[in-house]
Amino acid sequence: MSTEPETTPSSEAESAVPLEVSKPTTPEEMDRYECRSCGYAYEPVKGDSRAHIPIGVPFQDLPPGWRCPICGAPTSQFSNIGPKGAPSGFKENLKYGFGVNALTPGQKNLLIFGSLAIAVMFFLSLYGLR
Repeated sequence: MSTEPETTPSSEAESAVPLEVSKPTTPEEMDRYECRSCGYAYEPVKGDSRAHIPIGVPFQDLPPGWRCPICGAPTSQFSNIGPKGAPSGFKENLKYGFGVNALTPGQKNLLIFGSLAIAVMFFLSLYGLR
């Protein structure tokens, strides 16, 4: 006689597959879309006050008749530019380089202009030498 407890196939299948609980995305995590005609960016964080679109409405859930508030272009003229503050570039390329590819645009600006400011300070300090 076996001392192992009997299990049904359905309970094995349920225990083998971990359940993923997906949390709802916040407006800050939602993708922004940019108008290719005029450069207007629809941001779910801001919504669209002119068309009475509340904050937090994703681009895909905009009404069918919604158009760009600046130039009037339809939603088909918008391209996905990702969430605000996300690293720029293709997602498959973010792991390459010296870690610079994974920086957000603000971090890249700080790195570039901060190093330029330090270089200028070093250059100006050479005038103090005799």
